[in-house]
Amino acid sequence: MGYPVLYQIQDIYFPILSAIGVPVNLVAIMILSRGKCGLSKCITLYLVGMAVADLLVVICDPILIWIVLIYFPDSFLRITPVCRLIVVLRYAATVVSVWLTVSFTIDRFVAICCEKLQTYYCTEKTAVVVAGTVSVLGCLESAPWYFTQQHDYIIDNIPMGCVNKPSFFILPAWAAFELFHYILTPCVPFFLILLLNVLTVRRILVSNKVRRGFRGHSNGENHKDPEMENRRKSIILLFSISGSFILLWVTLVVYNIYRRVADIRYFYSVTDPHYITEQTSAMLQVLSTCTNTCIYAVTQTKFREELRNAVKYPLNLIAKLMKS
Repeated sequence: MGYPVLYQIQDIYFPILSAIGVPVNLVAIMILSRGKCGLSKCITLYLVGMAVADLLVVICDPILIWIVLIYFPDSFLRITPVCRLIVVLRYAATVVSVWLTVSFTIDRFVAICCEKLQTYYCTEKTAVVVAGTVSVLGCLESAPWYFTQQHDYIIDNIPMGCVNKPSFFILPAWAAFELFHYILTPCVPFFLILLLNVLTVRRILVSNKVRRGFRGHSNGENHKDPEMENRRKSIILLFSISGSFILLWVTLVVYNIYRRVADIRYFYSVTDPHYITEQTSAMLQVLSTCTNTCIYAVTQTKFREELRNAVKYPLNLIAKLMKS
């Protein structure tokens, strides 16, 4: 039997994803941290936090797990205690990334739909507290994954690799933990984002209708409304990020629900449809770590300007050095 097609795709997919994911998230962190993109400080904090979490996911998942497994199977990163720690970091970074996306969605929902709460909630201080709390809780929730892993093989009396312990599939406690984890991430965030976006859209449609009517009666002309324009930009950013999250996570959400209901514990081969679905959903989920920067570039004019300046700076520096 030849090398499976799925593995051939992963051998190409994960290195390319890593080569893109690391620089784009670093660029996003650098540009957003400057605070010159015309976004409020609380939005900027959430977006920077999401970029940092996505960067950690790219480092822990495609690089430290997949690429090391493919190209450096006997490196020190494959020593079981180190491998188990990487597994925990991967889960923690993913949980934090997902819940920061939820936090950002909640912040925009409050800003648009809860005017009385907006003054107190949509602030830089609140964003710092929320991001810090999400990060700490994400790490604590992911810590038990360390104890679900055992060595895969032994080389010179050194345990290597990570696989799930047999007890992970047998003990009710681990079954409950796994179910809790997948409900917490990504099922609850998935439905929260859908619900909040629906409520936000409904509120925007009503507000815009009332505002157009008010402005029409007040001046009889269709002047451009700065408030509606700001809302439009904010909503485009919100829906782009939320929509990307939903599209790239929906396969994983549906499959995890199906796997638990059908009680699928093992795969018979690499051509097993269940195994292919699981791997494909994981590949799509990791892809979500690279999309936000592209969304900023497409939807935010000032981000594009800062990105152009960042690209021009080293070129201008080289040109000046060559002239001198």
